[in-house]
Formats: sequence, C-alpha cells, structure tokens
Amino acid sequence: MKPRPLLPILCLPPLRKGQAFTLPELMVTMAIFFMFIAGILYCHLFGVRMFEITKAKLGASDEARQAISLLISEIRTAKNVKIGSGHLGSFTEISLNTPQIGNALQVYSSSNTNSYVRYFWDSSDSKLKRTINGGAAMNVVAHFITNNMVFTSEDYLGNIITNNQNNRVIGLNMQFFQIQYPVYLIGPGNYFDFYQLRTKITRRALE
Repeated sequence: MKPRPLLPILCLPPLRKGQAFTLPELMVTMAIFFMFIAGILYCHLFGVRMFEITKAKLGASDEARQAISLLISEIRTAKNVKIGSGHLGSFTEISLNTPQIGNALQVYSSSNTNSYVRYFWDSSDSKLKRTINGGAAMNVVAHFITNNMVFTSEDYLGNIITNNQNNRVIGLNMQFFQIQYPVYLIGPGNYFDFYQLRTKITRRALE
C-alpha cells in the first residue's frame, strides 16, 4: 500500500520585526474612513431636515383636516350656502353677475335666515374663524392662512361662476405658513414653511 502524498504547505514570508503601514497607505485609509463618516453625517442631517419639513406639513394637515371635517358636514346638509365678504359682525353676499369668490361663507341649515353658521377669514390675525348666528363667541378653525379669498363657488368643471345655480360646488382653498408643529413664532413674520389645502364640497339635498 502506497503512502498518501502530503499536501503542500503554503509558505508565507515571515514578518519583519517592527513592520507597519507605510505613510501613503495610512493616509489613504484615513481618507476613506473620513469620507465614510462624512457620508453618514450628511445622510443623518438630511433625514433630520426632511423630518422637520414633513412634521410641519403633517401638523398643517392635521389642523386642516379638523377644520374641513365640520365645514364639509355643514355644507353637505345645508339648505342654502352664500359666499361673500364679512367678519364677526357682518356679512355681505357677493352680488349676482359677479365672480362668486370671497373671504366669508354663510351656511343655513334650514329656511330660517336667522339661523346660520358663518366662516370668515380674519385679516387681523390671518385665522379662519367660525361663529354661530353672528354671536360674539367664535372658534378658530385654522391658523396662519395667508390668502384672503378662501371660498369660491364653481361649476362642475372648476370654473368660478357668477350666479347661485342650484348644483354649484363650494371650493375651499387654504394656504398655510408656519415654522413647524407645534407652532413656534420665530423670526420676522414668524413664517418658515408653506402648505396649501384645496377641496370642493357640494350639498347632498339639491332643490
């Protein structure tokens, strides 16, 4: 029986005493390491910035969602809706043959014209507010709205109409400016980010 031949042994050159990286090798290694750390820091800072921007938009979305939920419900069940210009103490409906666009909206739940809900944009503090029957008590619906013409009356194609046709569509456009959510008032004008919400609402019961 023949003996099995031995496998060859890989021989490596012995390390010299005190052998280390050369200066060019060390510099290349450090450069790659610092580039890797810089990339990680950039990605982290970019993520933080995107988080702050998204948080501002989500905050505005949350407030706007609460604002329009009640408004949509009241318009859908309304007997009549009027668009005009107004504030806490008064309301003037837009006349016929004039583009139906304004800063105020008056919603009537019945044929009783003394019972209504008024939404209006207040130029003194850039807030959309809600009052019942023109009383002194009012609720702030949305903050930091910069466009004064919030409400429109449109046809099914989205064109602003000049009459009060029965099947008209009520348009709502709110443009927000705020720094983040919760809101912090910092800097001139206290504005940092921009957000816009647009929706259209129709009444359920058309006559």
